[in-house]
Amino acid sequence: MRTVNIHDAKTHLSRLLEQVARGEPFVIAKAGRPIAKVVPLDTPDPRPIRRLGFLAGQITVPDDFDTLGQAEIQQMFYGE
Repeated sequence: MRTVNIHDAKTHLSRLLEQVARGEPFVIAKAGRPIAKVVPLDTPDPRPIRRLGFLAGQITVPDDFDTLGQAEIQQMFYGE
């Protein structure tokens, strides 16, 4: 991926954005350190989509879930 300094990015912004629209992202750097990545808006988010409820009906949570292991935990803190 190409890196462009801030001055060049400001000077050639229109041309750079045309390239981005064609699928050529670039990085803007300040004093050689990357500070921003410019990508087309239709680029998919690299993070996987979190789906809530995708195991619905496949697992069950016991009614006493919030008290499981309570005796052992109390013993660790208070002893017998």
